[in-house]
Order: sequence, then structure tokens, then C-alpha cells
Amino acid sequence: MMPPFPLFLALRHIRRRALQSGITVAGVAVGVMVLITALSLTNGFIDELLSSTLQATPHVTLTSYDGSTIPEDALILEALAAEDGVVAAAPFLGGQALIARRANTALGISGRQGFTQLIGIDPELEAAVLDLPVLREQQEALAGDGALVLGDSLALHQLGVFSGDEVQVSEISGRRRAFNVAGTFRVGNELIDNVSSYLSIPALQDFLGEEGRVSGYHVRLAEPARAAERAAELGSSYGFLAASWQNLFSGLIEQLELQRTLISTVVFLIVLVAAMGIANILVLTVSEKTPEIAILRALGASEGQIMRIFTLEGLLLGAAGTVLGALLGVGLSLYFRYQPYPLPGGLYFITELPVEIRVFDIVWVCLVSAGTAVLASLLPARRAARLDPSGILH
Repeated sequence: MMPPFPLFLALRHIRRRALQSGITVAGVAVGVMVLITALSLTNGFIDELLSSTLQATPHVTLTSYDGSTIPEDALILEALAAEDGVVAAAPFLGGQALIARRANTALGISGRQGFTQLIGIDPELEAAVLDLPVLREQQEALAGDGALVLGDSLALHQLGVFSGDEVQVSEISGRRRAFNVAGTFRVGNELIDNVSSYLSIPALQDFLGEEGRVSGYHVRLAEPARAAERAAELGSSYGFLAASWQNLFSGLIEQLELQRTLISTVVFLIVLVAAMGIANILVLTVSEKTPEIAILRALGASEGQIMRIFTLEGLLLGAAGTVLGALLGVGLSLYFRYQPYPLPGGLYFITELPVEIRVFDIVWVCLVSAGTAVLASLLPARRAARLDPSGILH
């Protein structure tokens, strides 16, 4: 069956310039492939970072409005745990202090110190709120009165201590006490790894002089994505200042989204350059085919038909490059998923390059690529449609 007249001529023009057409299709395909692969890698990295951050971050944190401590209340804790969508709840007590490793001249060990955010917890309840294996592994040690669990960067990089070592914790009012390091943890977010220290609530209450009081409650939700909405509801119901994990790390989330947007914009320029190649081919085709276009117009072809010929040509080139690029992009992303690219463990918190392929990203990249190709073809197509056949034939 004979294809429609505009499609027939569009395909004929593409075949006549097979080499240029192939290079243009390849250019579009490379741009789409790189964009899909870059988005998949960026999505994977962002998801991995946020997932790791949530290991040591409660979905919702409830505290008093003025930041002061409140009396421990088992009824509030029980009611929170029974709320719809709440998986677990646990009390906590927060404090700030200086933490130091003692110098040992006999062993040639110099003293080091740093700042730490002390977090008093009920080890059993907090292990259900946070996804930190060290809290379960060191639950018995933390239940005692003199054990700490430190963030990896705080322990190793700032203090140079390991499990079993002793550290000195000094509060701003002058209180000082020695603790033993029961273990360390690493989630990959330096805002956590570099400052956090976990110990039992009674030990921190005794150290701060806050017997029988806590700072608030940590809550784990069944749907972390709804943390902001549920935080507002819980805060209103119980009269607390509520902060979701999105609030706590809003700056980090904004930076990650900005990074994703910048990567998408920069890589999209490759697609734009390829689209200019389509426009170049069509401009050359219009110049070469000017007499033929005039004859077609004289034989009765309308401006609309002439315009459709060249628009279809741009669409076909763009669509071919888009489909090929999408297949290559998905294929390359799947390759990195099943054959992960190794990363230096000392530089990154992950050892392999994570990949997250999203159908939405593939769809919008393909639509933008094909749309750009069509837009690039409009100017040459419009020029061809407006040629004056009488002047050319004369």
C-alpha cells in the first residue's frame, strides 16, 4: 500500500541523504542515551543517600515548643505508638557536649576532641524507630550506664577511637564523665556521622541533671513520604512542635534536586545540538529541492502538504534517534545496575554506583527529544511552504 504523499516524500528525502540522516539520528540517540543514563544514576545516588540518612533519622520528631525538656509520660508514648500509620515510637533526650580522647604519652597518643550531639534513647524502643543495626547489636551495652555509640566520622576521623576505647564527655556547665565506646555506625551523611552519639536515657539524664525528663519522642511511620503531613497532624493532636525528616534535611534535599536539575539541563543541550543537525539537513534539502517544491505547488500541492513533508522528515529523524537512544539508555542503565561500577570506599559512603530507572523520566525525555526535533523542523518547513512557485519556475 502506497504511503500518504507527504510521508512518501519525507522518507525519500531521508534515504537520499542516508549518511547525514544516520549521523543526525546517532546524535539524537547519544543525547537521549546520556540523559536517561545520567538521570538513572542521579536517581540512584539520591535515593541511596536519602535511604541511608533515614537509617539514623526518625520520620517525625516531637518536642516542646520552647525546646525545654518535658516529664516522661508512658501514656503519651503508648498513644503515639497506637496512632494510625505509626510503626513505632520512642522517647529521647538530647544534649550537646564536647567529647575528647585522652592523651597517652607512654603510647605516643595525642589528645583529640570534637563536638557531639548526645542522644539519650531507650535502646529497645529506638531500635524499632531507627534502622541502625548497631543499636540492636549493642542493645545490652547501651542499656548500661557508661556506654556510647558514636558516628563513624566522629569516632575515627575526629577522635581516633575504636570500640572499647574510653572517651571524656564535657557539658557546657562543667560536668564531665568518662564513657566507653560500645560501637560505631556509618550512614553516609556527615551531618549525622560527624556529630551523633547514642547512649541510654538514664545515663544522659544523670549526666545533664534531668532526672525523669526527656526532650520528646521519635516516631517511625509506615509511609515516610507522608512524614510532613503526619507530623503536622501529630503535633496538633498532642500539643508538640513536630518536625518531619524532610524539614530536618530540607537543605540537603534541595541541593540534591538542584543537582538533578543541573545535570538534566546540561545533558539536554546534547539533544538540542542534535536537533540543530535536523534543522541543518532540512535547510539543505529545501535549498536543493526548491525547483521540485515549485513544481509540486504548480501541480496543486498546498502549503500545508509541503509543510507536512518537511515536518514529518524532522519528526521521523527525531523519533528514530529518540527510540534508539531510549533503548541504549535503558540498556546502559541496566548494565550498571547488574554490573555496578565500583567506587573508592574511602571517598564515598557507597562502594558501588547505584541505579534507579524511572518510567516517568524515560517518557519525558522521549517526549522532549521528539518535540525538540519537530520544533527544529518547523522553520525550514515553513520556508519551503512559502516558496513562490511562479517566480521559481519563471
